[in-house]
Amino acid sequence: MEPGDLIAGRYRLLSLIGRGAMGIVWRARDERLDRPVAVKQLLLEAQSGERAEEAARRAMREGRIAGRLRHPNAISVHDVVTHDDRPCLIMEYLKSASLAEVVAARGVLPPGEVAEIGRQVAAALVEAHAVGIVHRDIKPDNVLITEDGTAKITDFGISRATGDGTVTAAGILAGTPAFLAPEVAGGADADFRSDVFSLGATLYAALEGRPPFGLDDNPIALLHRVAAGEIVPPRRAGPVTTAVLWLLRRDPGDRPTMRGAHDALTAAAAGQTPPVVQPRPPTLLLAQPRTVSRRTVVTGAAAMGLVAVGVVLGSLLADQESTGAPGPADTTTNTTTNPTTTTTPPAPGCVASFEITTSWSAGYQAEVTISNDGDRDLTGWLLRWTMPADHEVNNLWNGEVVQDGTAVTVTNADYNVTVPAGEITVVGMTVDAPEGVRTAPEVTCESQ
Repeated sequence: MEPGDLIAGRYRLLSLIGRGAMGIVWRARDERLDRPVAVKQLLLEAQSGERAEEAARRAMREGRIAGRLRHPNAISVHDVVTHDDRPCLIMEYLKSASLAEVVAARGVLPPGEVAEIGRQVAAALVEAHAVGIVHRDIKPDNVLITEDGTAKITDFGISRATGDGTVTAAGILAGTPAFLAPEVAGGADADFRSDVFSLGATLYAALEGRPPFGLDDNPIALLHRVAAGEIVPPRRAGPVTTAVLWLLRRDPGDRPTMRGAHDALTAAAAGQTPPVVQPRPPTLLLAQPRTVSRRTVVTGAAAMGLVAVGVVLGSLLADQESTGAPGPADTTTNTTTNPTTTTTPPAPGCVASFEITTSWSAGYQAEVTISNDGDRDLTGWLLRWTMPADHEVNNLWNGEVVQDGTAVTVTNADYNVTVPAGEITVVGMTVDAPEGVRTAPEVTCESQ
C-alpha cells in the first residue's frame, strides 16, 4: 500500500499514521462521502495456509461486529473490505494522541483526570458489552485522547482475531501481557470481566506511570507475574484508589460489571466516594472501603513512597500481635474475612472507627469512619491516634494528615468539614508497615 492507492474503489490513501506488529494505519479520504477516514490493513504474514484464511475470516467477522457499535467514546468502524487479500478496517479518523503518548509526554496524570478518562472509556465499553463485544485488548495505546479531553477507545475485537495480546493454544504470548487479566494470562478466554480488569490496569498505568504488574523485557516472566496477580497497590491514585482497586480484583466475580465500573469512575471523577461492593469471602485480595455518599477529593499529603511489594494471592492472614492491655482497641487484624476495627466515642456527636480493610506483606489499606451521632451538624473535626512503631501513612485522601513519629493527626478537608447529624464521612489511607504487625489503633475524634 502506498499514498494515492484507492482501496475498495472509494478510500484514497493520503499518509501513513502508524505501523505495528499486527497492522498498518493510514489516513485516507472516503471519496464517495468526502470525509476523512482511517484505514487499518491487518498484517497476517505470521499466519500461513488455512490458518491465515481463518484469521482473515475472523478479522472480517469481528470487524463487522464492532461496526455495530456507535458511541461518542468509541472509534467507529465504518466498513470492512479486502485489499491484496488482506482485511482492512475503515474507521473514524480522529486527530488525537494515545493515552500512552500523553503519559509519555506529560508524565503521570492527576487522579481526577484519570477518573474522567476512565469514565468515558467505560461508557463506550458498557455499550460494547451490551451488544456482545469483548474488546480483549484494552491498554493505553488503544485509548485516544483529543485536545479537548475527549477519550475514545479503539481496536475492538481485533486482538483476538489476530492473536495480538492473547495467549495462544500453545501458551505462547503474542504482544505484551502487561494489561491482561490474571485469568487470561493463565490461559482462560477473555470476557467482559477481563475487559474490566484491563481498563483498571490502563488507568493504573496513567496514575503510576507503569502497569500494575510492572515491566519486564522477558514477556514470559511478566506473563507468570500477571497470572499470579501480584499487584503493587497504587500510591498516587488518591480518591481514585477505591475504584481502580475494585476493577483490579483478581477474582473476576469480585470485579464490577462495566456498568458498575462506569458508575464508580463517574463518582470518583466528581470527587465522590464510588459505590463499591465488598468482595466475597474467602477470595479477598484487594478489599475496598464501603459505600459513602459524601464528596471526596484527594487532599492528603504523601509522607513516604509505598514500598514496592506484591499482594499475595488468595487468603492473606496477618500474624496476630497485641500491644498493651487486651480490649476493643487491641484486636488483631484478620486480613481475610475479619478486618480489625476499633471504635471510640470520646466527644458527643463525634465517633471514629478505624478499620484495616486489606493487607499485604509490607503494608495495608485502612479507613477511618467519622460518624455524627448527635442531633446537630458537626462543623469541623479532628482525628488523633498513635501508630505502632515503624508504621507510616504514605497516602491519605479525604483529609489532611500530619505524622510526627507515631503520633498522627488528621483534619477535615474543605468539602467534608460539615457532617450532618446521623451521617458519616470516611478518610482512606495506605500505610507502610512491617510484616505481621496489623493492630488497629484507638482513634479519638474531636469537634472543631
